[in-house]
Amino acid sequence: MFNLYRLTKNGGEVAQWFDAVDTTAGANVVEQVYPGYPGLVVVDGGIRSMVWGFPLAQTSRKTGRPLKPKPVNNTRADKLDTFFWRDSFEERRCLIPLEAFAEAEGERGKMTRTWITLPDRELFAVAGIWRESEEWGRSYSMIMTDANQQMSSVHDRMPVVLRGPEQWRRWQSGSTEEARSICIPYDGELRIDRTPERWAG
Repeated sequence: MFNLYRLTKNGGEVAQWFDAVDTTAGANVVEQVYPGYPGLVVVDGGIRSMVWGFPLAQTSRKTGRPLKPKPVNNTRADKLDTFFWRDSFEERRCLIPLEAFAEAEGERGKMTRTWITLPDRELFAVAGIWRESEEWGRSYSMIMTDANQQMSSVHDRMPVVLRGPEQWRRWQSGSTEEARSICIPYDGELRIDRTPERWAG
């Protein structure tokens, strides 16, 4: 599953792209987004900052004491009807703007970053869901589906890439059946850039 993506544009630039209102003034966002860190999302016609990943409570096996929650940042499309995701999928769908997403490839301990972009678009949206949480406030998760043929050389899953305004609308405000129908592998071209950048550090 994907644990890194890139967005170098600020809230105002993203708002123009999606014809939305920028509500992120003063928000702390980063250009390379990791689970548990803030990222920008499009919700109800506005650009908002939320934490990437739904908090999952954890306890220590040794002591039984609570641990820091784990951010669950990816949601499999075939699991949207399960208890953890169902309410958010039915009631709170959002767009996640990004320029590229990354996957780790290579030997364990020596993995490098492979970046995936759309060659015909500098910015695009993938499907997401969000919810309020006691731990982190508003948080979001990225919807994943089977990899297309190009992506399968890197990973067996990929984000649900939305093709443009019509799919943006259907994902955010359509019925659950409409939203589910677009949770399919992207059928356009991808650019896969295998870099020497170390995955960690």
